[in-house]
Amino acid sequence: MNIKKFLNPYLDRRMLRILLLGIMSGFPWVLIGSALSLWLKENDLSRTTIGWAGLIFGVYAINFLWAPLIDRLHLPFLSKKIGHRKSWIIFMQIIIFISLIIWSFLDPDKNLWLVIAVGLGIAISSATQDITIDALRIEQIGEGEKEMLSAGAAISVVGWWTGYKIGGLVSLISADILQKQGLENYWQISFLILSAIIVICSIGLLFIPERNSVDKVKLQNLADKELINRIGTSNNFVKLFAWFYGTVLNPLLSFFKKNTLSVAFAILGFVFLFKIGEAFLGRMSLVFYKEIGFSKTDIALYSKGIGWLTTVMFTLLGGLFAVRMGLVKAMFVSGILMALTNLMFSVLAWVGNSEILFAFTVLIDDLAAAFATVAFVGFISALVDRTYTATQYALLASIGTAGRTLFASSSGMMVDWLNGNWIIFFIITALMVIPSLICLFLIRKKLNLNE
Repeated sequence: MNIKKFLNPYLDRRMLRILLLGIMSGFPWVLIGSALSLWLKENDLSRTTIGWAGLIFGVYAINFLWAPLIDRLHLPFLSKKIGHRKSWIIFMQIIIFISLIIWSFLDPDKNLWLVIAVGLGIAISSATQDITIDALRIEQIGEGEKEMLSAGAAISVVGWWTGYKIGGLVSLISADILQKQGLENYWQISFLILSAIIVICSIGLLFIPERNSVDKVKLQNLADKELINRIGTSNNFVKLFAWFYGTVLNPLLSFFKKNTLSVAFAILGFVFLFKIGEAFLGRMSLVFYKEIGFSKTDIALYSKGIGWLTTVMFTLLGGLFAVRMGLVKAMFVSGILMALTNLMFSVLAWVGNSEILFAFTVLIDDLAAAFATVAFVGFISALVDRTYTATQYALLASIGTAGRTLFASSSGMMVDWLNGNWIIFFIITALMVIPSLICLFLIRKKLNLNE
């Protein structure tokens, strides 16, 4: 293997920009996932309640509904000063920052629904910024740059996991230290510490160049005028219809035109089903670790700290192998790996509190998750029409999130139904990938990918 040739795409300066965008995308997930779950767990809320609280992730499943508006509407003042994409990201970062400040004043025992409502606000803001983060990321790479597209997908995943793992590391360790010092509001103080990460990332965002959106606006307006001319009359209703057609319908119709109708629906079915098992496991993993006797520091060290290092390494290697084997084959391999690693959690549940097995299980799980994620991001990025980047990527990504969110919210209820039998729970999650792989197998030769 030519090491220099392998490293060249990753040494491109654009990868630093994509890394930062990935960090900004991944960080909010640790707030409404890991931190919120443990915060509620340590206030003696049930597994079922914690699982259903995860429904706030549902907004990621529907952000494609407002993606066309975010793609076209410009924020007053901000858009002209820093760019269309970056203005929306900064605006959402401000909302997340304010939400963390509000959390720092709340007690889940007394204000459970308000805590979840603020979490929902974080999720909506995060899902909205993801629309423009993904578009800005894809637009950093030229359409014909095959290797750079896969490298960008890998770096984006590295960034996402960096934001998620480092955010989790900071939140868990700070909460653990503050708790040991006898502070009752240790989680609330941790949220104030985490808010500093938002400020740092927002400053870094300002240095990412953004393509001038003037030409894009002109093309959109021209398309509106052409539709009005075809209709043959011009009034406020026709102008509104033309704007709606160009903003909302055209990006969606383009996806179905690029693929046949049956293949397009099969793609959506595969995307919807692919990561359900991983989501079931992920939603309950921290509860599981806590129940078999690991401390917050243990979880931070093995799941977040070491997990981050292994995820970065495996993601970069995954980007290389995804290019070499092709995205479709990579999806099959990653699906099988995810199923096998879920079975490792059954072994850990059977053995119990073993730090060595815990570290090994996290290592193997990170390997599978990293490879699956980079392959998945590359797969849906290759399906996107660059004319409608934000809307089409948001559609595919949100449908993938819909499967994970709608089903995984019942993960806590499933564990309770199984009377806390974690072994059977993890075996079930391993089997959940099979329907998606069957779906992909049926359309594997009909996919129109921009690889």
